[in-house]
Amino acid sequence: MEQGIEFFKGHGTENDFVLLPDPTGAVVLSPSRVRALCDRRGGLGADGVLRVVPGALVSDAPPGTSPDDWFMDYRNADGSVAELCGNGARVFARYLADAGFVSDREFRIGSRSGPRTVRCNEDGSVTVEMGQVQRNGKSTVTVEGAAFSGLVVDLSNPHLACMTEVPVEQLDLSVPPGHDPGIFPHGVNVEFINVLTPGQLRMRVHERGVGETRSCGTGTVAALAAALDAQDQDTGEAQVQVSGGRLHVEITRDGSTLTGPAVLVARGRLALDWWSAH
Repeated sequence: MEQGIEFFKGHGTENDFVLLPDPTGAVVLSPSRVRALCDRRGGLGADGVLRVVPGALVSDAPPGTSPDDWFMDYRNADGSVAELCGNGARVFARYLADAGFVSDREFRIGSRSGPRTVRCNEDGSVTVEMGQVQRNGKSTVTVEGAAFSGLVVDLSNPHLACMTEVPVEQLDLSVPPGHDPGIFPHGVNVEFINVLTPGQLRMRVHERGVGETRSCGTGTVAALAAALDAQDQDTGEAQVQVSGGRLHVEITRDGSTLTGPAVLVARGRLALDWWSAH
């Protein structure tokens, strides 16, 4: 009989995750275990952890969660709980499809931001319905003493999307950008965006609880919202180039979608003594 906690490793545009299948709700995912799993030297290394659990077994699931849906219990690398992760949702959907837990190309998953419809496309990409984009005014952040103004965007998690003419590659995102705690009392994901050509954006992102990541799915939706806002528009689509690849984002009157790759790269089992030690 195999021993140890089963895991999978995957990424969406190099935003990487450890997936823990938990069909019986037996996996206890403490903050210390999340931090240990995400440690790139002492653990598996990841930007976050996705626990794959039936909605019926999630005690703090939001209203509207179906007990029959698979629930994406997502944790940031620092162990904190997050509402939604667009790249993680695509990897989560890819795992469910590859493991045979769903039979249709289009299906629904649960998340702390509510249910989300996902679709596994024939070209291997996955599309996630990201929900309504809420624009909540402007704020500023600072990077190395320089101030950047941005659009406050709520996608069930908080974002500040900053359009800038400063090439984003020049920014030092090794430390969290300074933000207004009155507007973002629980931290904020901060995007810096350049317009490359019409319909083509370049983005870098610093995620709360993680640091700079190679990609952020909800962040690309926020980036498009800011780019449209700068043109006095509220609907449109764009290709968003992130450090780990390219994503297609669309914002409509009814909501928003995110389409991009989802890759499973490894599976294995965590040593029980290592798991118990954390």
